[in-house]
Amino acid sequence: MRLPQRAKFLLAAGAAAVLFLSACAAGGPAGSGSTRESPAVQASTASQPPSSAPASTAPAAALATFTFPDGRLSFQHPADWRVELFEASASPFVGTATVYDPAGQLQVSIYTGEIADVVATSAARTVLETDPVPGLVGRSVPTPHSSFFVDRSGDAAQYRMGLTPGLPVSPDGRVQDGLIMLGERILTADVVFDGPPFENDDAAKAWYWDAEGRTLKALLMSFSYR
Repeated sequence: MRLPQRAKFLLAAGAAAVLFLSACAAGGPAGSGSTRESPAVQASTASQPPSSAPASTAPAAALATFTFPDGRLSFQHPADWRVELFEASASPFVGTATVYDPAGQLQVSIYTGEIADVVATSAARTVLETDPVPGLVGRSVPTPHSSFFVDRSGDAAQYRMGLTPGLPVSPDGRVQDGLIMLGERILTADVVFDGPPFENDDAAKAWYWDAEGRTLKALLMSFSYR
């Protein structure tokens, strides 16, 4: 049904008045200039996927929590995934947890213990995404990050996703390799890619912001140590 012209005008005028009064109640007139976002809003905006990434309207999947035998280190995973634990030593605990999706595909390998090697690389590294893990802030220095990056040596490209001790690349562009130390314990967590997984960086980014990539990032971001 079409509204008469006078009704349209009255509705528009009423809406404008509501907007004006709301602005006054907030402490200033409408159109009084730009507003400054709080640091919390800025941080939240910065962590959002690029505008080209598809928005998901699916309900959040049910989660389960896996806690290592030490009772301190834990992470969350989709409830229909499974975790297998290999215990090399009970005291002190040394072991590897492998995480599988419902199809039985190995997705993540996690090690915690007191001995590990650092595998350094001379390849050129491009960081595609990196974020500090909230549950590990203050538990290790530098703060562990969930990182997605690619190491290139000649024509070979190795895509890697997992926890890194701080940023994968320093501010001056140098590759950062090291171990995550939780007290006297070492933590590694890596997504397991089956062969060369992506044709190029654009394909890698598209996967990262799609369902599987976001699920794996959520798992890495859920790590907690208490």
